[in-house]
Amino acid sequence: MKNFALLGAAGYIAPRHLQAIKETNNQLIAALDKFDSVGIMDRYFPNADFFVEFERFDRHIEKLKRANTSLDYVSICTPNYLHDSHIRMALRRGADAICEKPLVLNPWNVDALMDIEKESGQKIHTILQLRLHPSIIALKNKVDAAKQKKEKYEVDLTYITSRGSWYDVSWKGDESKSGGIATNIGVHFYDMLSWIFGGLQENQVHLRSKDKAAGYLEFEKARVRWFLSINEQDLPSHIQEKGQRTFRSITIDGQELEFSAGFTDLHTKSYEQILKGTGFGLQAASKSIQIVHDIRNAPIVHRGMQHPFLK
Repeated sequence: MKNFALLGAAGYIAPRHLQAIKETNNQLIAALDKFDSVGIMDRYFPNADFFVEFERFDRHIEKLKRANTSLDYVSICTPNYLHDSHIRMALRRGADAICEKPLVLNPWNVDALMDIEKESGQKIHTILQLRLHPSIIALKNKVDAAKQKKEKYEVDLTYITSRGSWYDVSWKGDESKSGGIATNIGVHFYDMLSWIFGGLQENQVHLRSKDKAAGYLEFEKARVRWFLSINEQDLPSHIQEKGQRTFRSITIDGQELEFSAGFTDLHTKSYEQILKGTGFGLQAASKSIQIVHDIRNAPIVHRGMQHPFLK
């Protein structure tokens, strides 16, 4: 049984981490969040110590260490801009870090963390759960096996997940903290695409605003038109008529990839791999971090293969 600490216990994704720690038969000994709406912890680890101030949390971890209570992993579910600092804290405390995506906001942060990882002897792991989804794995196997295919795959990625007015007020609406739309809701898709279709050859941005972004990515094996939005007005009419607020679609050569189900246990699978030493580390995360950084900083162009939603 390994000992875990959790940063960001009140966050949206924290329950998946609590569940993963529990289902892999490990123990949460401490948690932190500046917000105290963390009653969800009672379902998993009611006896874990909880803190709303980082300084007191850090002191508690130090006291545990001096009392010979080891801290093996720190799970990080905090806002994106804090990931780098919290990863460093975990490694300084002699623990491995398990961090939600995006691991960091900029490519040079990855380089610095690689050095710190070597110096500390600890490991940095990230959650890239789409790589563990059965439908995505089947697609990768199909692409890898199609060695005689001469033409690149034609891919359309559309992801619209409606958000209310609160989004702009929160850290997610601040690009300096979240990385913007493409980073905050798209980074796991870019990781999936690069994992399946190989190295990136071209990156064009056709639209970039606070609530939506669109562009074109060309990989070794695929041409991808993508569109991301948090604006419910972008939802297709048949989705709006059903009262649904999310639309997710990936088509490959005109055929829909079905992967709407199968998400509930992917964090647990991620933890199982990490505990076995086969999780995803800095190198795996670096490609998608470079992609979103470039999308955030690229000039807007109005040429090339544009996503149908832009029309």
